Amino acid sequence: MEIKVNYLDNLRIEAKFDDFSVIADQPIRYKGDGSAPSPFDYFLASSALCAAYFVKVYCNARDISTDNIRLSQNNIVDPEDRYNQIFQIQVELPESISEKDKLGILRSIDRCTVKKVIQTEPEFKVETVENLEEDAQAMLMAKPEGDESTFILGKDLPLEQTIADMTGILADLGMKIEISSWRNIVPNVWSLHVRDAASPMCFTNGKGATKESALCSALGEFIERLNCNFFYNDQFFGEDIANSEFVHYPNEKWFKPGANDELPADILDDYCLSIYDADGELKGSNLIDTNSGNVERGICSIPYQRHSDGETVYFPSNLIENLFLSNGMSAGNNLFEAKVQCLSEIFERAVKRQIIEDEIVLPDVPEHVLVKYPNILAGIKGLEEQGFPVVVKDASLGGQFPVMCVTLMNPRTGGVFASFGAHPSFEVALERSLTELLQGRSFEGLNDVPKPTFNSMAVSEPENFVEHFIDSTGVISWRFFSANHDYEFKEWDFTGTNEEECQQLFAILAELGKEAYVAEFDQLGATACRILVPDFSEVYPAEDLIWDNTNKALHYREDILNIHSLDESALVSLVERLEESQLDNYIDIITLIGIEFDENTVWGQLTILELKILIYLALGEHEEAIELVGEFLQYNDNTVERGLFYQAIHAVLEVTLAEDLTLEHFIDNFNRLFGVETMKNVVGSITGDVTFYGLTKTSMKLEGLDKHLRLIDSYKKLHQARNKMNK
Repeated sequence: MEIKVNYLDNLRIEAKFDDFSVIADQPIRYKGDGSAPSPFDYFLASSALCAAYFVKVYCNARDISTDNIRLSQNNIVDPEDRYNQIFQIQVELPESISEKDKLGILRSIDRCTVKKVIQTEPEFKVETVENLEEDAQAMLMAKPEGDESTFILGKDLPLEQTIADMTGILADLGMKIEISSWRNIVPNVWSLHVRDAASPMCFTNGKGATKESALCSALGEFIERLNCNFFYNDQFFGEDIANSEFVHYPNEKWFKPGANDELPADILDDYCLSIYDADGELKGSNLIDTNSGNVERGICSIPYQRHSDGETVYFPSNLIENLFLSNGMSAGNNLFEAKVQCLSEIFERAVKRQIIEDEIVLPDVPEHVLVKYPNILAGIKGLEEQGFPVVVKDASLGGQFPVMCVTLMNPRTGGVFASFGAHPSFEVALERSLTELLQGRSFEGLNDVPKPTFNSMAVSEPENFVEHFIDSTGVISWRFFSANHDYEFKEWDFTGTNEEECQQLFAILAELGKEAYVAEFDQLGATACRILVPDFSEVYPAEDLIWDNTNKALHYREDILNIHSLDESALVSLVERLEESQLDNYIDIITLIGIEFDENTVWGQLTILELKILIYLALGEHEEAIELVGEFLQYNDNTVERGLFYQAIHAVLEVTLAEDLTLEHFIDNFNRLFGVETMKNVVGSITGDVTFYGLTKTSMKLEGLDKHLRLIDSYKKLHQARNKMNK
């Protein structure tokens, strides 16, 4: 994690990381102002807080109340060496907790991350650099000694060379990549989380049988998502990029809808139109891209090559972002390697969807086959030794597809978790199924997996597949575990050179009657591509282009960002549009308008419901406001402070709207209950002297929205690199 430090007044210092800011000071006796804890105090407190966190995680997993659990830490200092200290953590546990759980709680404290880092004796490196912002060295694991060359199946270059190549590409872009976590909870299963230190919203997860292969996976995914602009899906790029020569790619084209909002003739082809506009309801306005919001410019479209004949077909960026998410994108050491990964991922998701929705019963992989892969078997046995039964299944549907499945059961919760993996190699597909299962997960995290069901509608609804796509936590059918399987086991093999594997995978699509469209991206110095297979590789249904398009943001974004400067008629128009839209009141404004607010601010917690309340208060529409405030209080999951503010709003509105009550008769006790400062803002919100309490002023220039501006700065690095390559 990158922590940036700013010098404030006197000895006060500010540390900024992610969306947080920590102020440190020194005691008055050390010439400070005593306004905040010292850096060393924060260090001491961190170990106590970390220990308490692990106690809470243990108790939450077992429904143990922490109400009567007390924890404290004392530091015993060696009088002859003040740097030699004993961290004495004491925990008071109620008698109602069993001896087994008491022991478990003590063991959970031993897992404290702060403690483990201290015990490992971290190394400190101090150096000078010419410019912190330009120092883009990847903060990754140490380079291997000597000339090691580790090859794995499916990759044409050794892992060490691949890591060096990818970190070099990222450094050239000015991206400072950091590893925020590693996981290795069973043998031969590694995963990690990497992110852009300057914009942590840009992150990926990697997985593999070794830490090097997991790092390759994470870096490759990071580069593929940069090339495909995935980190910036649905986000507003800002007015400068929206009006620049190109918005997404130098080879993009813009097409204007017809006079009556008809689709332009030059986008998509007949095959795609038969899928995405089957009923003739799709309009040009449905395809304006969210990122630029540039309605006057038209529909931003990206060229893809139709695989069957090499013809260029223009796909609206809006359609891609709305329907496909990250499915079918990859980076590789060469183009064929990247295409094999793209197609493998597409088959993994499509076959998984078919199996789950149709409740297909898969055959188990025989033990005599599993023993051929001892490293994978060791990981499976590691899970079973921890009390998690594992079922390994052949998901190829009789050898049609290169897909495998590993399913974990959690006897503690009754939950099950089905993980799929695909690759032309049986072994690689099986390994990916297992590593995907544990990617970024601890043993405690496996307590969150859902229970199976016999409800066929629950497993077949589109939202369930989205859950499976995001993190494999969707529901699966009990029928999945029947011994009466629908297909016989087949020890399939689609391997060859990367080019041969690519041809085989495209041939499977052709046999299914599916057309594929390919875009290659090389402007950032990497080999990356994206493959779209209409009516096969989408994550969301095609009707979302009409009924749940992310470009609905364009109806609200400008007015919401400018809300402090809107006049009464503009506010009335905005709230009427929100009411008429029938949007869920609990959609957050971050999602609605594609702006990343700091989650620790009122903007970051703001929902459509709360926005409506604030608008009605600003308009003096108290009856409309009190009805929505009641709903807010009933289902509120906002901060305690914000909840109390609306509790006070509700009380004052009830007094104000009642003919037989007078506010001045209640104000003293309201002040005592809610606080004078809160009541000042509550009364001001109702009289109109205070508007949009808690929302800091901003505009389409995004003033003060540091989190979103960091995201735009990240995208500008790609935009500048593409612009440079284009000239």
